[in-house]
Amino acid sequence: MNLDVQTTIAWIQKLNDKIQSNKDHLTSLDRAIGDGDHGINMARGFQEVSKVIEGAEFSSPSDVLKKVATTVMSKVGGASGPLYGTAFLKMSMANKEETVDGDGLAGMLEEALAGIKQRGKAEKGEKTMVDVWEPVVEAMNEEFDSGRLREVAQSSMEATEELKATKGRAAYLKDRSIGHLDPGSVSSFYLFEAMAEALEESE
Repeated sequence: MNLDVQTTIAWIQKLNDKIQSNKDHLTSLDRAIGDGDHGINMARGFQEVSKVIEGAEFSSPSDVLKKVATTVMSKVGGASGPLYGTAFLKMSMANKEETVDGDGLAGMLEEALAGIKQRGKAEKGEKTMVDVWEPVVEAMNEEFDSGRLREVAQSSMEATEELKATKGRAAYLKDRSIGHLDPGSVSSFYLFEAMAEALEESE
């Protein structure tokens, strides 16, 4: 279960594909409890990311992720840009190896989570992307397994439907935020699902 340059690029391209395919879904989720622009912002930004990394030369996954981070920060609007940009930047800084093993990957995700929590001033249970990232990090610290990665990300994402938002725009809705999936949790699920697929294909 190793991450090299090619697998990292495949992961990001798969993530972009998922975001483009689900742009309207993300936007409708965000329209219910947020600004209504999550799908549009993510699709625009990751389309640019996809272009930037395609055909470029990289010496390590860290190099790829750093390029992703800077592009996301400059091209993805709203709250998502800084949060996802921080996540990718922290991952790029956490491990500079040419090939990252499962333990290294778990460490990278842990650093990303810390960055998201610090940047968003959010904790688990507040109906944000942290509600997917934290359970994933906990599970992957026990053992990095792509099947489990996908399962934990999906079940955690689905669990945000029953949470009451206490952070961000959705917090204004109070109890009315219950019954809606958190858009950032859904896009985070796509990120982990894409990672699982890329890792499985590289084996």
